[in-house]
Amino acid sequence: MTGEAVKRKLREQGKTIKEWAQEHGYDYVLVSRVIRGVQKANYGKGHDVAVALGMKKPGEVDA
Repeated sequence: MTGEAVKRKLREQGKTIKEWAQEHGYDYVLVSRVIRGVQKANYGKGHDVAVALGMKKPGEVDA
């Protein structure tokens, strides 16, 4: 799922990125960076965020 698709999905659910981040225990800035593609999210918390958002599968790393 792309960052745009994630934003669209959140809008459909009536949630902001900040609300989603708080509900899932993640920092808003980190979630925003992952969605915008600023952070690659290949490992660590960024990767956890990408998996939780459906942007990556567990263990998936970009080449």
